[in-house]
Amino acid sequence: MNPKIKELLERIHQLEDQIDQEVQRRRTELHADFANKRVRFEQEVKAQQRRFKMGLVKYVLHAKIRHLISAPFIYSMIFPLLLLDLFVTIYQLICFPLYRIPRVRRSDYMVFDRTHLAYLNLVEKINCAYCSYGNGLASYLKEITARTEQYWCPIKHARRTLQTHSYYSGFVDYGDAEAYRRELKTLRDELTKLDADKQDPT
Repeated sequence: MNPKIKELLERIHQLEDQIDQEVQRRRTELHADFANKRVRFEQEVKAQQRRFKMGLVKYVLHAKIRHLISAPFIYSMIFPLLLLDLFVTIYQLICFPLYRIPRVRRSDYMVFDRTHLAYLNLVEKINCAYCSYGNGLASYLKEITARTEQYWCPIKHARRTLQTHSYYSGFVDYGDAEAYRRELKTLRDELTKLDADKQDPT
């Protein structure tokens, strides 16, 4: 990998660590306990949150028409999402062991902690769970396809692409045939050495 790119990536990782620390500090400020993946707020915080809860009847009566019209289309997306979830899970269960790629743990990407928020009514909690599932599935899919891409085609694109995955920066440059042939096996081997905690899929 280009030394300059490597240096920049290390700086990015340092900034990400700082962001994580700031998020954790903010959680502590809000008196949240995230132990064992469960969120428990102190009683006084829950009581304060309940003051901002909107009842179901009021919530529905105050809903905008455009939101009501779009609801069936939003919720109907659950069927293709479930199918995608099923097929991509089957794909990695069958193919990743053949490629010697550690499987992606689905549970690392599916986070449903918003249901603990006392200021959300039932509909809002369902909406939050739905969004969490959709975005979690997208991240899960991105990790699976990223590992697949590194295995089969670890070549950067000629044009700039937005929101590339974490493996992309290590890919060989577009048009560098010699580097591709030289580094393909190394890039594949890197996948087999992913952290041990990623090797125990749920």
